Formats: sequence, structure tokens, C-alpha cells
Amino acid sequence: MIVLEQVKKNYQNFTLDCSLTVPEGCVTGLVGRNGAGKSTTFKAVLGLIGIDGGSARVFGKPAAELTKADREQMGVVLSNAGFSEYLKVKDLAPVLRNMYHSFDEAGFFEKCGRLRIPLDKQMKDFSTGMRQKLQITAALSHQARLLILDEPTAGLDVVTRELLLDMLREYMEQEGRSILISSHISTDLESFCDDIYLIDEGKIVLHEDTDILLSSYGILKVTPEQYEKLDKRHLLSEKREDYGYRCLTGEKRFYQENYPDVVVENGGIDELILMREGGRDR
Repeated sequence: MIVLEQVKKNYQNFTLDCSLTVPEGCVTGLVGRNGAGKSTTFKAVLGLIGIDGGSARVFGKPAAELTKADREQMGVVLSNAGFSEYLKVKDLAPVLRNMYHSFDEAGFFEKCGRLRIPLDKQMKDFSTGMRQKLQITAALSHQARLLILDEPTAGLDVVTRELLLDMLREYMEQEGRSILISSHISTDLESFCDDIYLIDEGKIVLHEDTDILLSSYGILKVTPEQYEKLDKRHLLSEKREDYGYRCLTGEKRFYQENYPDVVVENGGIDELILMREGGRDR
């Protein structure tokens, strides 16, 4: 569905240099701290920015050459984007019907009901969370093959987040669909994505299947004495702490079996980001 090969975009104080693949039938997560390059990557996928090198392909063709028909096959939720603030939701349906030949009006209003989106209220009076819900509802209502979701659950309470994730799971039940999604809420991605890319300062620094990430990655907490005796071949990153060292590994079981006195905690997306931001690579 999506293939980015060494996509480069240069700004005054930032450079994106990104390779990423989203296969058909997969949910792929893109994570990283603010300013790491997530939104720039999404814009490159959508052809919203010109790139300075590499290639960005969607549906097998360059992103910059996507036709109107191609774009109808994409459902998009971007940060700080949305519909006219003076429209009411009930007035949005005709707009979407004109934009998308496959717009499912009955499905759109059914989803609005499930998410308690008011139909007779102007969008200028919507909360941030309500705007997010409406964007996702629209993206899910025209039979798109590919969803591009940049922070879709931002500003939502835990109950609504789970409801939306259930709707996205329903979307993925049909063959030939894919999702590229970013979120600051790691538990959303850990329970939903097939694989995860970690981006830092514009570069992909890690790509792993989510199951492997959750089962094999871990954090070691060691004293200086334990650190000196530690086999460091399987350490990915380390950070000096008051008690000694905090170390990231992709071989959690190796240390559990060979160093029973060392504290080994489960690793996850948040730990990866923290270790990349404040740790030192080995």
C-alpha cells in the first residue's frame, strides 16, 4: 500500500530521511516524540509536500501523481485539520457524498450515533475530542482501502478511544485494507498495530513486529558493579541513573536466564522512546 524509500525533506532546522513500508492487510504504527518527523512523513505519503530525494509510492504509484480516484480510496485524519466550522454535521453528509462516490450516508450517521456526535450543532462549538471523532467517522464512511491517521485519538477519553479502536478493527475485517497510524498513547498502538516504526530526529531508528517488541524487548536496571559484569552484546541503548544504569535490550530472556539478580522489566513503546531520547546507543 505504502512504500517510502529514503524519502528526504530538508527544512532549515530539520531533515527527514525515512524508509517505511505498509503492506496490504496490515496496521502499522509510527511513533516518536513531538518534532521527530511523524507529521512530515504523513504529508510525504499524501503528496502534500514535495520531497528532496528518494521515492514515496502509494498504491504502486508516486504520491505526487495520485489521482482524484486514488485519493477517494484513502481516509485521512491529520492534526489541526478538519471541516468548515460553520457547518452542522447533518449538513456535512451532502458534502461528503459529492466528494466520495462510495460514501455510505447511512453508515456515517450510524457511526455518529455510536460516538454521540450531535447532528444539529455547528462544528465551531465542538470540543477537540468531538472534532477528532467526526474526522474519523468521515474517514471510515467511504469504503477507503487505506487509512492515514495522525494522532486520531488525541483528546479522547478512554471509553471513546476503545470504541474508536473497535471501529478501526471492524474496518480491518475486510480484505485489502491497511492503516498507517500515529499516537502518543502507546497502549492504543500496542494492542492494535501489527508492527511499529520508531522515528527520531527524522530517521527511522527501529522497526519491529509488535508481538516481538512486547515479548522480547526489556529494560535492565543494574548497579555499576552489575553493569561491569554484564554481557553487553544484546544492549541497544543505555542511560546513566542514580542507582547505576538503565539499559534497553531486544533479548530480554537472555538476561533473565543468565543474570537472575538483575532487575528486568518489560519493554514497550514508551520505554523505547524514552531510551532513544535520553539514552546512549551502543
